[in-house]
Amino acid sequence: MAESKSLIKIKPNSYKNGEIVKVSFMVMHPMETGLRKDKKTGEIIPEEYIKSVKFEYNGKVITTMNVWETLSVNPVFTISMKVDGAGELKVTYTDNAGKVEETTQKIQPKG
Repeated sequence: MAESKSLIKIKPNSYKNGEIVKVSFMVMHPMETGLRKDKKTGEIIPEEYIKSVKFEYNGKVITTMNVWETLSVNPVFTISMKVDGAGELKVTYTDNAGKVEETTQKIQPKG
């Protein structure tokens, strides 16, 4: 399994304490169901998919998501959250093989 790349984007780019922002977590992941065949070899491509995603803000869990293998390749997960001061947003995902990866983003309100 290759190393995954992920990214957190916050919209709008500039926000203040108390405002609601849209957080998108994008991850490069094959999301294989285990039902497709390799066109060259004819062999089944093993399942490889994200099972869960967890959003944390300053160590407190905002939300968790249970995910199924039928989600598209390179999925994007989006939530809305209220900014309650500076800190860190951490998004962690776990796949069906038990691999756990996390991505962090600094939260820096303006004013």
